[in-house]
Amino acid sequence: METPDNETFRDSIGTVTKEGKRAWVFPKKPNGKFYKYRKYVSYVLLIFLLVSPFIKVNGNQFLMFNVLERRFNIFGFPFWPQDFYLFVISMLIGVIFIALFTVAFGRIFCGWICPQTIFMEMVFRRIEFWIEGDRGKQMRLAKQPWNAEKIRKKGLKLIIFLAISFIIANVFLAYLIGSDKLLSYIKSGPTEHLSTLVSLIIFTAVFYFVFAWFREQVCIIACPYGRLQGTLLDNKSIVVAYDHKRGEAENGRKKFKKNEDREALGFGDCIDCKQCVNVCPTGIDIRNGTQLECVNCTACIDECDHIMESVNLPKGLIRYASEEEIENKATFKLTPRMKGYAAVLVILVGLLTGMLFLRNDIEATVLRLPGQLYEHKDNNIISNVFTYKLVNKTTHDYNDVTLKLMSHKGTLKIVATRDTLFVPSQGLAEGTLFVEINNDALSGDRNKIEIGVYKDNDLIETTTANFLGPRSFK
Repeated sequence: METPDNETFRDSIGTVTKEGKRAWVFPKKPNGKFYKYRKYVSYVLLIFLLVSPFIKVNGNQFLMFNVLERRFNIFGFPFWPQDFYLFVISMLIGVIFIALFTVAFGRIFCGWICPQTIFMEMVFRRIEFWIEGDRGKQMRLAKQPWNAEKIRKKGLKLIIFLAISFIIANVFLAYLIGSDKLLSYIKSGPTEHLSTLVSLIIFTAVFYFVFAWFREQVCIIACPYGRLQGTLLDNKSIVVAYDHKRGEAENGRKKFKKNEDREALGFGDCIDCKQCVNVCPTGIDIRNGTQLECVNCTACIDECDHIMESVNLPKGLIRYASEEEIENKATFKLTPRMKGYAAVLVILVGLLTGMLFLRNDIEATVLRLPGQLYEHKDNNIISNVFTYKLVNKTTHDYNDVTLKLMSHKGTLKIVATRDTLFVPSQGLAEGTLFVEINNDALSGDRNKIEIGVYKDNDLIETTTANFLGPRSFK
């Protein structure tokens, strides 16, 4: 029976030689049921990724992550710096959701949804297969000297990869600065926006480096998610697994021979063809068990099923299964850990939903003017000066907005040429105001007052501020 050298494959990376050099992976072109499904999912996600920055919902970009200006749009909902807590909760929901899926279904996110895998396997790798051919042809091309054929194929691949990387960089920039701004930069010409052009060139170079050279090393070395598998997975997690009990049987693997009774001889169904290894995009042998490098891409499942069909053996030698299912034929059940993650996810989703319903279109902030004390006026009136800021989170203007004192009997005067305020769409109105309250209505030297924001006599937002008065010696 052939047994894997656990010390070797667990303590080293398959894409690095013993001398520490890069061991280039030349995967065989995958084909099969799961690969077909992955193509459908990938095309949908690619379209979504490419068009999302250019879709508008109520005038807002569908997805935008403007880190520099701290403005985010998620599914058309704008989030300002004042809404950062909502953004944090949204990110926590994403992390818990991925953790829950990893506990239940392993690294399925990496194989089916991750942009790195989708672009690498469904765009760049397919172009490479088209230009250079399948695994054998690519290996021969890599070994042959630089002749006309190699220069032509490598040059064509370089040009196409750079073009696609440039397109991805533009889309990435649209997510960061907004599609309207990006399109205006393109129309006005690159010389007018040299800093943006430099950023675009850097992004293009990074994407080209990742997809043309670094490749699977991103998943193996750079991405921290793969290392989380060790803490998130257990023997009940469903992963891409090799059924070693069926594949090895009593006497291990054996090359296929026609008309041989493998079962009677005690050999497993694995015919040691190594096609599951050849098709793996990270260069591992799935028969060694769950490994850090495995991204659950299902290429080995399709390839093994094809081989099993060819030799008239049952499919499913490599399949989605848990270790417990393989060992004990146990069915999938929700574990306490999965229920715990699910409960936290439900609570966070409920919290976010409630906060979104309570979120106002106008965010008001009123603060005392720094360094200013109260002023004692006639008739026992105490006056404080404040600064106000009204942030409009919507895509329509707010006219005739007024501020009123709600908590105390007194007057509120805005320092402006008109009694009402104008708050532009996705903009702000700011200025100075005075609040005057009779000293008899105050309790002590520090009082909390409540100010309402009204639009056409409808209360749309409330805020509070500290009002200073004389210290009481009663």
